[in-house]
Amino acid sequence: MKKTADPEQVAQFRKISRAYSDASILMHEAIARKAGLSGTDHKYLGLILQKGEMTAGEIAGITGLTTGAVTGLIDRLEKKKLVRRRLDKSDRRKVMVVPDTRRTAELMTPLFADLDQKSTDLIASFSDDEIQTIERYFREAVRIMRETTEQLTNPPS
Repeated sequence: MKKTADPEQVAQFRKISRAYSDASILMHEAIARKAGLSGTDHKYLGLILQKGEMTAGEIAGITGLTTGAVTGLIDRLEKKKLVRRRLDKSDRRKVMVVPDTRRTAELMTPLFADLDQKSTDLIASFSDDEIQTIERYFREAVRIMRETTEQLTNPPS
């Protein structure tokens, strides 16, 4: 049987979630500025690092950016030596965007050191059951956000 949510709890949870989201955006923007990037470029660099090498078209597909905006993103990241362009060996018409994980780690690791330690300490303060609940929330929240993104990006005809 599905539980009915208490409207006050839902409102409080949404308020906390918004505060978390806002704090995350502002923190990542500050980290990006320290690294000489915009917050947006920093987050898209993270996606490129996660996915590995791919084409500009694939980056556009993942991010929803126009191909022109992706070209600008790649230019800015390449100027910082965080990615490089490489011709695809099997199809020389195709240009691959290759992240430089070593250079990115050198730039970003010191900026995340304090956050990583504080996050590790926070996680250690939770019981195994609490961690499972938090993980479940984040997994489901990510699923819902991806579903919402897909619906907004590709509405049914």
